[in-house]
Amino acid sequence: MAEHNLVVVFSLFPGGLALDFMGPHMVFSRLPGARVLLASTTGGEIQGEGGITIGGLHRLSDIAACDIVCVPGGRGIDDAILDEAFLREVRRLAASARFITSVCTGALGLGAAGLLRGKRAATHWYAREFLAAFGATADPGRVVYDGNLITSGGVTAGIDFALSIAAKLAGVDAAQEIQLQIEYAPAPPFNAGTPETAPPDILAHVRDHYAASIERRRAAVEAAVDRLSRLVSA
Repeated sequence: MAEHNLVVVFSLFPGGLALDFMGPHMVFSRLPGARVLLASTTGGEIQGEGGITIGGLHRLSDIAACDIVCVPGGRGIDDAILDEAFLREVRRLAASARFITSVCTGALGLGAAGLLRGKRAATHWYAREFLAAFGATADPGRVVYDGNLITSGGVTAGIDFALSIAAKLAGVDAAQEIQLQIEYAPAPPFNAGTPETAPPDILAHVRDHYAASIERRRAAVEAAVDRLSRLVSA
């Protein structure tokens, strides 16, 4: 059983990827006594990646504290890492959280908030190169623990990270029950989910597809690092 009434906060932003938090949300919401909150800086409603509307959001500033704070990823992370109001709330919640977590490119949000320095961290494979700018060591693992920091790779890795935390909080049996409840038994039709396993021509095509967005992200990361440096030295 969970140790107490668990409070989990997903810190969302416009342009975020719904699948990054919906999988973990499904897991955490099945923990006994858990309260799982979706929140953003403004609350209310935001548009996620792909035009999905995410409504009923809490305001991050209205949440006093939580046990787990999680930053998901998505294309909108490039703007989120430059949004000091968003980063300030992530830092505040992280200061007292038991676990500081991210899914996919959400790790860049933790980095921009100054929470990755000296840490090992996972993220989506095409964003790993940017972790060093935030003082982190990129780890290709699917779920990576470094103290109370838990980061995970792209999309479905979020379910893995949530199940691993569920096992810590409520026991392995409870985590396996949740896995069975949601029938989490991934069996993809292709072995092309990582750069190491994808056919070379597929990998090359995807890299070309990402080329422009990677340059935009590089500019955003450089600006975020500069802002963080000025904040630390102030």
